[in-house]
Amino acid sequence: MGKNIPELYGSLVFNDKVMRNKLPKDVYKALRKTIENGTHLELDVANAVAVAMKEWAVENGATHFTHWFQPMTGITAEKHDSFITPTGDCEINMDFSGKELVKGEPDASSFPSGGLRATFEARGYTAWDPTSPAFIKDGTLCIPTAFCSYSGEALDKKTPLLRSMETLSREAVRLLRILGRDDITRVLATVGPEQEYFLIDKDLYKKRKDLIFCGRTLLGSPAPKGQEMEDHYFGVLKPRISAFMHDLDEELWKLGIPAKTKHNEVAPAQHELAPVFETANIAADHNQVTMEIMKKVAEKHGLVCLLHEKPFEGINGSGKHNNWSLTANDGSNLLNPGKTPAENTQFLLFLTAVIQAVDEYADLLRVSVASAGNDHRLGANEAPPAIISIFLGEELSAILDSIENDTFFKDPGRILMSAGATVLPHFIKDNTDRNRTSPFAFTGNKFEFRMLGSHASVSGPNVVLNTAVAEILSQFSDRLCNVPKDHLHDEIMSLLKDTIRSHKKVVFNGNGYTDEWIEEAQKRGLANLRSSADAFPKFISPKSMDLFTRHQIFTEEEIRSRYEIFLENYRKTIYIEAKTLVEMAEKEFLPSLLAYTGDMIKIAFAKQNFLSRTASDAEKFFIEHLSSGYEEAFQLLSDLKSSLCTAQAISDPLKNAQYCHDTLLSSMEKLRATLDDLETRMPSDYLPYPTYDQLLFSI
Repeated sequence: MGKNIPELYGSLVFNDKVMRNKLPKDVYKALRKTIENGTHLELDVANAVAVAMKEWAVENGATHFTHWFQPMTGITAEKHDSFITPTGDCEINMDFSGKELVKGEPDASSFPSGGLRATFEARGYTAWDPTSPAFIKDGTLCIPTAFCSYSGEALDKKTPLLRSMETLSREAVRLLRILGRDDITRVLATVGPEQEYFLIDKDLYKKRKDLIFCGRTLLGSPAPKGQEMEDHYFGVLKPRISAFMHDLDEELWKLGIPAKTKHNEVAPAQHELAPVFETANIAADHNQVTMEIMKKVAEKHGLVCLLHEKPFEGINGSGKHNNWSLTANDGSNLLNPGKTPAENTQFLLFLTAVIQAVDEYADLLRVSVASAGNDHRLGANEAPPAIISIFLGEELSAILDSIENDTFFKDPGRILMSAGATVLPHFIKDNTDRNRTSPFAFTGNKFEFRMLGSHASVSGPNVVLNTAVAEILSQFSDRLCNVPKDHLHDEIMSLLKDTIRSHKKVVFNGNGYTDEWIEEAQKRGLANLRSSADAFPKFISPKSMDLFTRHQIFTEEEIRSRYEIFLENYRKTIYIEAKTLVEMAEKEFLPSLLAYTGDMIKIAFAKQNFLSRTASDAEKFFIEHLSSGYEEAFQLLSDLKSSLCTAQAISDPLKNAQYCHDTLLSSMEKLRATLDDLETRMPSDYLPYPTYDQLLFSI
């Protein structure tokens, strides 16, 4: 590295240190007030910030600026404008005004809007988000912004997230004030998203239409070796992968992204990156940048980074574990149990609020992670089931049991662990185990929401989580706000007891992968929304509408528009996959199979002429199998084409999505099964694409 890490870190970010150095004191104070308290920013302050931001950006090699935003496409968007302003006689000034900083005007009709914008209604606005620092990427000053329509509807993922964070802070502070915590003025949702991904050779990638168009393989029989030896997880990094990770860390650190942990994941060619916690808004921004930078750095190393949830059949797919917690403005973690969690009333209130929120709004949490890609992963023995449950561990579960039953909780104290060898140090045992089968697990001082897909924005799940918890905190405050101080403790204990009794059904500390749990969850009344098509309608249920509109996270129009976008993205994704599979089968695989079958027949005839022997039974059987396989595949291909035509003719969005899941995907799977079986009988030289063993084990 050209710089040491402290100098490198954040060197391309217009961060607090830069602002202190570049801005006049009064401007800096006004901007900090806006960032910390959400107060309105005056135009004269914006003008001063713009001048300083431009000077800093130009000093660091930037020639352009862009309003960087997150439309409902799931990826980011940016339109670049140069700083230059011609002054005549081939001379220019480098200008950037406060007006350009705070507002942009992208074409709102060209992004998904779910009917909020017609094609002819083009105007939209981007508005500067001062709580997320500007940064320089590829010579362009990127200004994080919200995106809305001409009539003010949110068309992005940032705006609802910011709304939900403000709502959660307000309700958390209100409850803390009842507990006597007048020192707390703000509570922030903090997030640390662990990012899983695959790396494959770029030259091999280019030979697979399914990876290019769909991000996942639509064909491919398993390699002789997969993940069954469990030797890839945390294994030694191969030099090419290590070099990629080294460069990735450097690029992320320049942008102030706190990449902390890197390692091999369970599946071959799979890896993971985990950052340090940040506020939910910044974490969401940083994760979007991280996914982009991963792909760019991979390209430089002759690799391709795959972020699809299930790029390969037969091995683990990739998720994104959303580690979520609550931090007060004094730096304290409201979900930290402390040394004596049974006596920590504040912790118990927030813990039970989360439990109730997850139980009551489990369907919304399921919707928040729903996608065509994630449907291939959820419920398999690699990811949480589609049933939402909470893992608490033995100690916390015992504490809740003691509250519910008015029994004494005997604190086991901190247990000193020994590994058995005298030379090894003793260490303190954690108060909870880790349950990787749980969708929503408490892991010490945070909850890990494990259901997110690897390519998804973390904004949607955190909007739901923040809003649901805010709603329950509001209910708690309503119950406690008028209770006299001398009765407050008793009423809190009564509230805790009522909440535990009503919502303990969502707590499950066992193995979420078993059929027994599915049966038990059904008895408890927990929803099992197996597919996205099952889950999406829950987003527009009366309960969801009430939650989001009452807390002003979404208007009813914004809710319905997102529902339409969910359905549209789902069916379009499956359409693209079906069309790609048709093309690969029709133009690549079947001609290759026919050529191989013909060559085998020629060899058999040549053998007969040369040796005066007819083909053996084994040879006849082999050729007949190839021939009958071709006929079967041809018929299944025709069935898939027919299913695709039927799907495209269904006008009702929900029925269309359901047909895609129930019929179109089934047609694709049947064709794939036949082609994959035939693939195992063909030499690699005849196959029109690289095989799994090449893709997964070539680096």
